[in-house]
Amino acid sequence: MEQTRHTETNLLMHNQKLTVEIQRRVDQLAAINTVAAVVSQSLDLNATLQTAMDAVLSVISVEASGISLIDERAGELVLRAQRGWKKDFVTTPMRIKLGHGMSGHVIATNEVVVTGDVSKDPRLVVPAVAEENIQAMAMAPMHARGKLIGVLSVMSYRPYDFDEQEISVLRAIADQVGVALDNAQLYETAHNQQMRLQAVLQSTADAIIATDENGVINLFNDAAERLFALRADETLGQTLGSIALPAELQSGLGRALAERADETMRHFDFALDTGYFLSAVISPVSAYPHLMGESKNGWVIVFQDITYLKEAERARIHFIQTAAHDLRNPLGVTLSALTMLQKSWKEPTALDKEVFGIALRGVNRMQDLIDDLMHLEKIESGVDLRREPIDMAALIENCAQDIGPSLADHDQHLQLHIASDLPPLVGDAGWMMRALANLLNNAHKYTPDGGQIVVSAYAEADPDGGHMVIAIQDDGPGIPLEAQGRLFERFYRVRQAENKAQGTGLGLAIVKSVAEKHQGYVTVQSAPGQGSTFTMVLPLQVPHAQ
Repeated sequence: MEQTRHTETNLLMHNQKLTVEIQRRVDQLAAINTVAAVVSQSLDLNATLQTAMDAVLSVISVEASGISLIDERAGELVLRAQRGWKKDFVTTPMRIKLGHGMSGHVIATNEVVVTGDVSKDPRLVVPAVAEENIQAMAMAPMHARGKLIGVLSVMSYRPYDFDEQEISVLRAIADQVGVALDNAQLYETAHNQQMRLQAVLQSTADAIIATDENGVINLFNDAAERLFALRADETLGQTLGSIALPAELQSGLGRALAERADETMRHFDFALDTGYFLSAVISPVSAYPHLMGESKNGWVIVFQDITYLKEAERARIHFIQTAAHDLRNPLGVTLSALTMLQKSWKEPTALDKEVFGIALRGVNRMQDLIDDLMHLEKIESGVDLRREPIDMAALIENCAQDIGPSLADHDQHLQLHIASDLPPLVGDAGWMMRALANLLNNAHKYTPDGGQIVVSAYAEADPDGGHMVIAIQDDGPGIPLEAQGRLFERFYRVRQAENKAQGTGLGLAIVKSVAEKHQGYVTVQSAPGQGSTFTMVLPLQVPHAQ
C-alpha cells in the first residue's frame, strides 16, 4: 500500500512538472507571437525599434534591452535603440567596429552570446558600458531575408541566469524583430527616395506630366502649373484630352501616345501663343507586375523651354541671310560685267564662248547654292514653321504648272493621279511646295527626252489618324542600291549621274528636312535601268489626345 501511494505521488509530481513545462512552452510561443504581432504593426523604423524594446522586456524578465544594426558602409555596428539603460548611448550612437567586442563575437559566430558581469568581460571595447554595472547580458543575432542585420541585447542589473528556454525565445524574438526592422528600413528607404524624387520633380525648371496607361494624369509638377496656367489639384485624375492644353500640343501628344505598341521615346517641338518654343519628350514607363499579375504602365512627358535655342537659330539664320545677301551683290556685279563683256565682243571665238559659258554657269550655280543653303538652314531650324490646313491637290497642280514649260522643252509628259477625296494636310504650304518642286525638278533632270513622270497622291487610314502619301515616279536611269542610303545627304551626288544633271546637291536634303519637320519621312525605290520613285509619307491632322 505504501509503495503504491509513493508511486502515485511521484506520478502526480511528474504530471505537475510536465504541466508547468507545457504551460511555459505555451507561454513562450505566445510571447513570440505577441512580439511578432506588436513589432509588425508599424513601418516607421523608430516606432518599430521602440515597440520592439517594450515587447522584448515584456517577455524576458530583465530590466534593459538594446538593438544594434549593422552599417555595412561604415563597417560598424550602431546602437539604434535602448530601453532601461542608465546612460544614453543612442543620441550620440554607440558604434563598434565589426569584428570587435562581444557583438563582434555574436556576428562572427552567428550564435547567442551570454555573459555575467559585463565590466569583467575581456571582450568589452566600450569602457562607458562598464559603468552601467550590468550583471548579466545575452546578445542574439537578428536575421532578415537570410542575412544577419544586427544584434538584440537583453540586460539585467542583478545576477541572472539565462536558461536554454529563454535563449531559444530570445533567438526567435530576435529574428522576428529583425524581419520587422528590415521591413521598416525598406519602407523608410523607399519613402525617402520617393520624397527626394518628389522634391526633384517639383524643383526642376522643366514641366513634367506623368500619366497611367490610359492617359490619366497622376503627376503635374509646379513648373507645369506655371507653364500651362493650370492647378495640379484640378488636373490630377483627369485625362490629358480633358485639360486645357494648347491644340498643337494635344495633337502631338495624341499622335505619340496612340503608338502604344512602340515603346520608344518620342519627341516633338511646338510653339505657344505666347511666343515660347517648347520641346516635348514622351517616355514610356513600365513597372514589374505586382502580386495580382498586372503590370503598371504609363507615360512621363517632359517639357523643356527651348525658346533660347530658337532665338539662336534665328540669329544664325539672320547671319547666313546677311552673308548670302553680301555674297549676292558681288555675284550680281560679276554676272553683269560678264554679260556686258560678252556683248561687247564683236566676233568671239569658240574659245571665248566656252570660257564665258563656264564663267556664267559658275556664277549662276553659286547663286543657286546660296539659295539652297539658306533654305536648308531655315527648314532644319524649324523657325517660323507654320501649321495650317493645306489644299494638297491644288498645291500639287500648281507645282505641275510651274514645271510645265521645262518639261515641254524636253517633250516629257507629266501625269497626275490625285485622289478625289484627298484631305487637307496640316503644315507649312511654302515649304511643302518647295519640297514637291525639288522632287519634280529631280525627276525632270534624270528623265530622258520623251520620258514620263507620274505624280500620285492619296490618303491611307491607320490607328494614328491616317497619313498622306505623295509619290513622284520617273523612268530615268535608276539609282544603284549602294547609293540609295546616301541620297538625302547634303551635297551627295550619284557618281555615274554627276555629269548628266546639274544641281547644288541640296535639293533632296531639303525634301528630307521638310518631311521630317512635318513629322513624316521620305523614301526612294529604284533599280538601275528601271527608274526611281520618291515617296513622302506625311501624317494627317489627328484628334486631341483622349
